[in-house]
Amino acid sequence: MDNIIVPIIVGVVAIIIGFVIAKILEKNKASDIIKSAKKRAANISKQAEIDAETMKKDKMLQAKEKFLELKAEHERVILNRDKKISESEKRTRDKESKATSDLAKSKNLISEYEQKKKECDERISFLDKKQTEVDKMHRRQVEQLEVISSLSAEDAKVQLMETIKDEAKTDAMAYIQTSLEEAKLTAQQEAKKVIINTIQRIGTEEAIDNCVSVFNLESDDVKGRIIGREGRNIRAIEAATGVEIIVDDTPDAIILSCFDSVRREIARLSLHKLVTDGRIHPARIEEVVKKTTHQVEEEIKEVGKRAVIDLGIHGLHPELIKAVGRMKFRSSYGQNLLHHSREVAKLCGVMASELGLNPKLAKRAGLLHDIGKVPETETELPHALLGMQMAEKHGEKPDVCNAIGAHHDEIEMTSLLSPIIQVCDAISGARPGARRQVLDSYIQRLKDLEDVAFGFKGVNKAYAIQAGRELRVMVESEKVSDEKASELSFNISQKIQTEMTYPGQVKVTVIRETRAVTIAK
Repeated sequence: MDNIIVPIIVGVVAIIIGFVIAKILEKNKASDIIKSAKKRAANISKQAEIDAETMKKDKMLQAKEKFLELKAEHERVILNRDKKISESEKRTRDKESKATSDLAKSKNLISEYEQKKKECDERISFLDKKQTEVDKMHRRQVEQLEVISSLSAEDAKVQLMETIKDEAKTDAMAYIQTSLEEAKLTAQQEAKKVIINTIQRIGTEEAIDNCVSVFNLESDDVKGRIIGREGRNIRAIEAATGVEIIVDDTPDAIILSCFDSVRREIARLSLHKLVTDGRIHPARIEEVVKKTTHQVEEEIKEVGKRAVIDLGIHGLHPELIKAVGRMKFRSSYGQNLLHHSREVAKLCGVMASELGLNPKLAKRAGLLHDIGKVPETETELPHALLGMQMAEKHGEKPDVCNAIGAHHDEIEMTSLLSPIIQVCDAISGARPGARRQVLDSYIQRLKDLEDVAFGFKGVNKAYAIQAGRELRVMVESEKVSDEKASELSFNISQKIQTEMTYPGQVKVTVIRETRAVTIAK
């Protein structure tokens, strides 16, 4: 029994000892945890104090900066307010000084007015006295005249009127007689003017084949679209091409009138494109005319190339080829210049071959002999000398240049080609019926009309229309005002009167157009 109890007691004692030891260990561990927690709490508290101090300093700095900013803003407001107050005070002082000066002036004016009024009253009273005295003297003189003439004033008036009537009748008869004599002297001159004016009207029919083109239409309905609202389309076409568009009762046709066949061709092709396309308005018209002008220029080059190739001429300068092409749209005394030049070239080739000379060189000179008639810019130089200069400029041989310049005897002939060109030119142009002198002088007069307008500043375009009886001038709106447009029209008409000889009348129309163009992007 004792053997059993002892182990039990030993076990119990061991358990108690283990429990006691465990409690002691737990107590120590808890003490360490408490110490560690106290230490962390102290560190956290210390860090919180440091952060609080830093935050306090930051807040104080921000508050100080805000205070300074508010203070500066307040000072600016105060300065602006003071400035406005000073300006208001200055304006008030200026107004006061101005009012004071105005008041002083008003007082001076009132005093001057009163003084002037007093003087006027004195003068009126003086004049009234004088008028009374004059009336008395007049009555005394009338009474004395009545006594001397034994007539009353009324009888004297009647006799005076009768005398004046007799003198007026005599003067009127003398004036009528003088007018009749002057009318008899000037009747013949006036009759000549009437006849010349009539001849001028009939003269347009002689040149109609070279100055008028007929543009055929599918129907008369197209005429309305060509004219446009209030005539704006037809005005745009005339302004862009320089050709007069005549819309009359001719069925399915309109007439294009212009002495320059190039302009007329451009107008004809432009109208054809516009009518075919159907869109006819000023902007479209300008676009089509611009493209057609370029197309006609290309056609001129092609015509020149074909003429040169047909005649077997090689190595001709492109500018000379272009000049040859322009001959198609130029006539000389009613004869087409390109046909004339080609005919002269062929005649020169045949004649040079018969004489044993170079036929190709002769053809070259024959084709180019009249290129001076188609210059790009007008000049006073004779066409033979101008053509010679153009040929020299573009590298033609001296024999060719001399033949061009001498075919009207402006210079001395130094080559055998020169008399050949002269003879062939006479064969082609001087035969009966080949040319008409009237047309050439008529076209020259139209060109002179346009040149007169170009002699004034601000003129952009000038077109002679109505067979030379109207000059239409387009001016630049930036350089010519509405008032100056009327003055320009008068000046051009005066210059035409003093410098040109023409039958009938020439109407000068100056057109000024202002455009505002803005591009929306």
